[in-house]
Amino acid sequence: MKYLTEQGCHCVGIDRSTEAIDSARVYGTALQADIENGPWPLICEGQPQTFDAVIVTNYLWRPLFPTLLASLAPGGLLLYETFADGNESVGKPSRADFLLKPAELLQWCKDLRVIAFEDGFLAQPARFVQRIAAVNAPVTPESAQMPARHLLSLE
Repeated sequence: MKYLTEQGCHCVGIDRSTEAIDSARVYGTALQADIENGPWPLICEGQPQTFDAVIVTNYLWRPLFPTLLASLAPGGLLLYETFADGNESVGKPSRADFLLKPAELLQWCKDLRVIAFEDGFLAQPARFVQRIAAVNAPVTPESAQMPARHLLSLE
């Protein structure tokens, strides 16, 4: 949140940890919520509030994916990175519930325009991850040729 706020973006963060919320509050709106056991806190007129970007790191709760995707505004950018199969061999998380299956992010983002995808091992610190950058826009011959630097403009 800090970097995006410094770039002039209005940020909203969600975490169940009081400590995380307290430290994030100086960078924007910070909501403490247990999104695994409670309702999605960003509802507007019965629908998920939409954002120009949805960024998720080191977190996986599969029942939340449809809500996250519905939270992308038209043209909105999804950046998602979390642990993947294989991570159990180098540390935690090690439970399958918390590890993405091979190419799972690609499946979840099949209706988005995928800009970049990685699925593999990173050495420092040792971990297996998947990463995706995808835009909520139809893929057209023109958009398939568009450089990524023209995809996101947040104010």
